[in-house]
Amino acid sequence: MISEPELVGEDGPGSSRDVVSGFDPEQGAAGGRRRSGAAVWAVAGALVASAVWASAVFGYGIGRDGKPDPRGYRVESDSCTAMRLPALTKVLGEQVSEPATELDGIEHPALHRIRCTVAFQTRDTPVGENGTRGSVEFGVSLTAELHKETDPRPEFEASSTLTEIDGSVVERVERVPDLGDQAYLLTLEAGVLRLNVVEGGAVVRLALTGWTFTEDDSDDENGPPDDMAEPDLLAYRAELINDMREVMKALKAG
Repeated sequence: MISEPELVGEDGPGSSRDVVSGFDPEQGAAGGRRRSGAAVWAVAGALVASAVWASAVFGYGIGRDGKPDPRGYRVESDSCTAMRLPALTKVLGEQVSEPATELDGIEHPALHRIRCTVAFQTRDTPVGENGTRGSVEFGVSLTAELHKETDPRPEFEASSTLTEIDGSVVERVERVPDLGDQAYLLTLEAGVLRLNVVEGGAVVRLALTGWTFTEDDSDDENGPPDDMAEPDLLAYRAELINDMREVMKALKAG
């Protein structure tokens, strides 16, 4: 059985999401004089409803028609140009080609989506304990979606707290503050570090993948030897977050 991934920065009891209407359950019948009648409850109900609606409009960017606010994002077939990645390029080396557009893009009145990938130059790894020589490769993928009809937040939250993605165990989930409306950094067992961000109707995912291999890997079904360590992707956490900020700005600039 797959256990829950570690969630860093999760809201605890008494957090803002636990406080809905301001009603204090400790102040029941013994909490002072009762206010009479349906009028009080009608006014209270109207205030709560107004507060909830205002929160949806101003906090989450949902308008009167129920559609999410695009927040200035533009997601089109040529949006892969937003994938410049200056911070990761500085630490990983030059990109071997321009970002490639994958074939599973969507251009629909309700949803626009693009997916792009880029690879970095292969680098030699330190020689292993047994004298094994190997190489390390890094790749980055970008998925950007613009939801035009429905709020993507519930699906975003669900997909960002999964225990398994595409057959790979999610080992750690970390909230990233001050990035979009909500942001999660996911560490996957299969050598993937993925940053998910939602802002209004836009959902942006940036994933860093790293793998080590040797010249003999093609003949070895078990992959590289044990003394060839896989790259530590968390070492590039700050660069991934910085590049996500740049990607989001570029998608808004269009």
